[in-house]
Amino acid sequence: MKSLRRSAWGRLAFVMGLGALCAAPTPGDIGGCGQHPDTLDGPTFFFKKREIDCKRCADCDYHTAFCGDACAAPEELPSFPTGCVPLVHDGEVCLNAIESASCDEYEDYSKDQGRMLPSECQFCPELEP
Repeated sequence: MKSLRRSAWGRLAFVMGLGALCAAPTPGDIGGCGQHPDTLDGPTFFFKKREIDCKRCADCDYHTAFCGDACAAPEELPSFPTGCVPLVHDGEVCLNAIESASCDEYEDYSKDQGRMLPSECQFCPELEP
């Protein structure tokens, strides 16, 4: 009789533990990384990216047309294309990737022809030509 009770309590504890695990939210359900899933503002992002690009060009002593444009006062800051809605966290990750790139890596990001973006900055690659 005692082993039957112990077995029943063990099963009950197992089922309750399993239920608790199934009820917990997944990381994506709560915004991830402690941030709310706010939409990234295009002009704000591109302004900050220009500042970082200008600084990186100076740090790495690159003098391409891209670097000249990055350091010039913008006439107008772009927005993201229709249908592309990155989050603030996406922008932060992109800017951190640019800032932390070595000069060798950054050379690919600042070329006038064949310029590449870090994979962290390719928010909506399916929309790009």
